[in-house]
Amino acid sequence: MTSNDGGGLGRDGAADASPHADAFSVFADALDQFHAADVSRVRALAELGRSALREAQRDGVRGMASDMELPSVAAEAAGMARLTDRRLQGEIDHAMTVIDDYPAVFEAWVSRRIERGHVDVVVKVGAGVPAEVRDAFAEAAIAVCERDVPSRVRGTLEALAARLHPQTFTERHKTAAAERCVRVFHGTDGMSNLIANLPTVIAAGMLDRLTQMGQSVKDARVESAGADGGAAAGADGPNPGDPDAAGSGEPADTRTMDQLRADILGDLVLGGAPVIDPTYGTDRPGGLGAIRARVQVAVTAETLMGRDENPAEAVGAGLIDSDTARQLAGQVSEWDRLFIDPVTRTPVEIDTYRPTASMKKLLMARDQHCRFPGCHRAAIRCEIDHTIDHALGGHTHIFNLAHLCQRHHSMKQFTKWEVRQHGGGVLEWTSPLGRVYREDVPIPAVCFTIDTEDPPPDRPPF
Repeated sequence: MTSNDGGGLGRDGAADASPHADAFSVFADALDQFHAADVSRVRALAELGRSALREAQRDGVRGMASDMELPSVAAEAAGMARLTDRRLQGEIDHAMTVIDDYPAVFEAWVSRRIERGHVDVVVKVGAGVPAEVRDAFAEAAIAVCERDVPSRVRGTLEALAARLHPQTFTERHKTAAAERCVRVFHGTDGMSNLIANLPTVIAAGMLDRLTQMGQSVKDARVESAGADGGAAAGADGPNPGDPDAAGSGEPADTRTMDQLRADILGDLVLGGAPVIDPTYGTDRPGGLGAIRARVQVAVTAETLMGRDENPAEAVGAGLIDSDTARQLAGQVSEWDRLFIDPVTRTPVEIDTYRPTASMKKLLMARDQHCRFPGCHRAAIRCEIDHTIDHALGGHTHIFNLAHLCQRHHSMKQFTKWEVRQHGGGVLEWTSPLGRVYREDVPIPAVCFTIDTEDPPPDRPPF
């Protein structure tokens, strides 16, 4: 997402005619001041850390006193900032990492090419990138961050880090999967957090399955309440002496979806039996075979055929290892083949025979999420909207369609926000104040690329 101003919030003549012009001007000034203060804070924190390390290494003496120099400085600074010393020391470490290990990223932030949130994501994802490829990762990461808001770049950055890492993603996934576990962290008010560290495709499948089951419970309750209401409307009416006179059946289920997912998870874990894969039984596959959820996986033909070990992508969740992708591929009856533009690296066509279904699949693959600036609600939870209203002559074509969540669909319909398409899935939004925000097509973490060498006879040309 980019603004028409290059410095964050655009300022132009259209704002002068708005009743909110003064308020937005104050907000823009506040953003400028906050940015300058944030940059100064990071520089100051890094200098605190360097000063502490210089003092700790003075005269080459090592011992408890020198080891405690940085914690001591952090504690002093924490008192000034009214924070805990552990948090302040973490901020010092982070500031030194940003300035010393990612100077190009820091300068991009200072010049407002990217935002603070971008910097934090780059540093977090880059923690697993070896030092010898860190500069290359940083430069490519800046280009990614300039295209979108911080909350939507993590997946692309993770895929970038995986491609640059000297170890294959499959090798690193096997090491990480060996550390899978379940832990409980006890909280207050009789509540605890159950944390499961699982392969991404399993976790994504579990959440979608819980959501489907939760919706089924809500639907069943609604149907039950409707049936009970019909019975209560009989001519005789309720019996005053009946303890159920207020209405028969169970009360309406008022649980939220989060509450339903949590309750269903408890029911399944406590009331079910473990699934042992692969010898559990021919009628009940376990592990990956037990998933009955909607999981969109993007994988290259080379990876699918075992010619490389590059990661695939569980769209909306993260990267998955190639072995898992191939195992999932063996369990479905068909795959959709996407053709990717080698320059923009975005989907441009899909080879299926039913135009309407193909159009929906292509749009979902192209958009990935709501196309309003900054929104990352998954496309599977959004509506397909005609950019130019169909009633006003807009065509049902991919160049006039885009996914919008219900909130932003309504905003487009009932407020002065306007949008138009420039081809290739690029959207240009205009705010009620006349500010323009460009919404580029999300770059898939996994895509087909052009091979400059002639393929062997048994290799398909894609």
